[in-house]
Amino acid sequence: MRYSRVHIESLGYTLPAEVVTTEAIEQQLSPVYQRLKLPEGRLELMTGIAERRFYTPGTRPSTISIQSARRAIEASGIEPRHFGALVHGSVCRDFLEPATACRVHHELGLPASCVIYDVSNACLGLLNGILQVANMIELGQIRAGVVVGTESGRNLVEGTIEQLNTDTSLKRSDIKLAVASLTIGSASAAIVLADAELTSTGNRLVGGAVHCRTEQHELCQSDGHAELMQTDSETLMHEGVATGRATFESFESETGFTAANIDRTFCHQVGVSHRKLLFDQLGLDQAIDYATLEVLGNTGSAALPVTMARGLEERPAKSGDRIAMLGIGSGINCVMLGCEWQRTNVAGGLEE
Repeated sequence: MRYSRVHIESLGYTLPAEVVTTEAIEQQLSPVYQRLKLPEGRLELMTGIAERRFYTPGTRPSTISIQSARRAIEASGIEPRHFGALVHGSVCRDFLEPATACRVHHELGLPASCVIYDVSNACLGLLNGILQVANMIELGQIRAGVVVGTESGRNLVEGTIEQLNTDTSLKRSDIKLAVASLTIGSASAAIVLADAELTSTGNRLVGGAVHCRTEQHELCQSDGHAELMQTDSETLMHEGVATGRATFESFESETGFTAANIDRTFCHQVGVSHRKLLFDQLGLDQAIDYATLEVLGNTGSAALPVTMARGLEERPAKSGDRIAMLGIGSGINCVMLGCEWQRTNVAGGLEE
C-alpha cells in the first residue's frame, strides 16, 4: 500500500457551537447515580473527557458536511471541475437512501462525472475513504477527490441518559457497558486529495497499512439510537491496542516510518487510558501527539481528521515532517497512513 502520486492537499472542519460538559451529563444522570450509589466525577476520571459539543437538534449530517467540504475545497485552491470523487464516510447520515453524498455533491456543485457514495465503517469511515480516493488518484482515474463526514452524537448521548435513568432493572455492570456512549461528541471533517500535477503543497501520502481482527466484532455493538450501545470498553481497549500493534509493524515496513523517526502523530480519540496504552505499546512518545478528546470527546470517524486539522492549525508541521495517522475502530479494524508534510492548508470553525 504505497503511493507516489497522491497528496493530502487540505483539511476542513466544522464544530458545533453548543458545549456540554461531562459534569452536566452527570447531573442529568443523578437519578441512576443515586439509585446505584455511584460517585460523582467518575465519568471524567475514567475517560479524561471534560466536555463535548452537539449540533443544533434536527441538524442533518449533510448540512454540516457541506460546510466542511466547502472549506476544504476552498483551502485547497483546486477548481471544482478537477474533482472526480466524493466519499461521505461517517456513521451518521441523512437517510438509508439515497446516499448522503448525493446532497453534499449537489450543494458543492461538483462535476456530474464524480464518483459519489457513502462509506460506513465505525470510526474508520473517513480513513477508508482516503484510501479509496488515493487509489483512484494513483491509478490515474481521477485528479482530485474529497472525503467528508459528520458525526452527530446528541441523540445517542441523550437517549443513553434517558434509558439509564428510567430502566430501574439496570445494575452497575450494565452502566459500565454504557460508559462509551456517554463519551460521544459531534464533529465534522473533510480531506482533499490531489495528484502530483495539481498539488500546491507537496504533502505526499507515502502509504499505509491495514489490519483486522474481526473475531472481536461483538465487543461494541449499536442498533441505532433506540437501544443502548453495548461496549465492553476495557476488553475493546486491550484488543484494539493489540490490533494497532500488529498494524504498526506492517506500517513501518510499508512506509519506512518508525517510532524513532515519526515527527507528528494524530490518532483516533477514545480516552486517556487508550492513548497511553497505545503509545506505550508502539514505542511512541506522547509529546509528538496532539489530542482533542478532552474537549471534543469521541467524535467517531471525524475524530482523527479533526484532531489533525486543529493540531496543524495550532502548531504547523515543519517541511519534511513525517506525519502518522493512527486509526482504530470497532470491529476490530485498524488503518494507519503516513504522509511527508510540506505545507498546511486548513480551514475550519463553528457551524454556520
